[in-house]
Amino acid sequence: MKKIISISIIVMFITMASGCTHQDDNVIRIGAAGPMTGDQSKMGVDLRNAVELAVAEWNEKGGVLGKKIVLLAGDDQADPKQAVSIANKFIDQKAVAVVGHWNSSCSLPASKYYDDANIVMISPATTNPRLTLQGFKRVFRVCGTDDQQGKVAADFVLSRLHPRRVAIIHDKTAYGQGLADYFKKALGDKVQVVYYGGIIQRDPDYKAVLTTIKEKNPDVYFFGGIYPEAGRLVRQAKEVDLNIPMITGDGVFDTTFISLAGKSAEGTYVTFGKEPTGLSTAKTFIEKYRAKYGDPGPYSIYAYDAANIILSSIAETKSTDGGKIAAYISKTTFHGAFGDIAFDKNGDVTKAPYVIWQVKDGKFVEVP
Repeated sequence: MKKIISISIIVMFITMASGCTHQDDNVIRIGAAGPMTGDQSKMGVDLRNAVELAVAEWNEKGGVLGKKIVLLAGDDQADPKQAVSIANKFIDQKAVAVVGHWNSSCSLPASKYYDDANIVMISPATTNPRLTLQGFKRVFRVCGTDDQQGKVAADFVLSRLHPRRVAIIHDKTAYGQGLADYFKKALGDKVQVVYYGGIIQRDPDYKAVLTTIKEKNPDVYFFGGIYPEAGRLVRQAKEVDLNIPMITGDGVFDTTFISLAGKSAEGTYVTFGKEPTGLSTAKTFIEKYRAKYGDPGPYSIYAYDAANIILSSIAETKSTDGGKIAAYISKTTFHGAFGDIAFDKNGDVTKAPYVIWQVKDGKFVEVP
């Protein structure tokens, strides 16, 4: 009797497991990864919201390959170790593709896990050039790179601000230090770099560094990093009477920077892409996003396009195999909310125009 009961229980569990597997086969899982808690949480939430919107639109049309799309959200907390943990979690959950991560320091270690697991990864925001130079065939990005925006920033400083002496600060991350290095390289020997050094993320007090910079008497200073640190830097610069402009990169292009810095943000220059509001291709996305979440963040449209590239590639290839999806992405021009998107042999977009923005009267205004 005991043997019969045991066999019956085993058969029951096998039947349940088979049922679960069959149920799992009826959905397609897409991951969205970024910093969704902590001081960079707005970036991660913006990313997740945009992917969620794309997924909802596809599900309203019946999903893809006749299956419902399920969104998996992963909070990497802007921490490289947590990013690897999220990557392994997505692999275990059988995600077929991932939109993310946001930070370069997270995308770089996570990308190997995705590629090894045959999962396509498209980052909407990682700008460190190394991401797509690792030889991974399933890794892409829909934004530009730090060597591109570093040169744009340097050219602007040299041609419009005409400094003799420049100071450079970075946050010691793959993104921040990488961007600072490319900016410094693009300056060449055309100006004297009187200070180059790093600060610690989330340190509340940068006055000692700023005082040292002030003693070097620069005409402008560059910061490679994210908006929480940039906000503290410009506020504390005023407190030590360092009254020179800051120029910085896309990691600072968010209204949160202005909120954190207050009036001290005025005059700050930032490199970022062109404003999508005037694009006819972006109109529907912006309207839908605002209706559901409020104003899009700076990288929301990039995440939305990344999600649609993935889902349309699955539909066109009629496959969830990462290799097939990646091969299709590599050879196709996609018509996204931000315009036409095509990729080069490394997985970078073929065009990523950066422009200069400046904070004026509490808003980012494109510099003509």
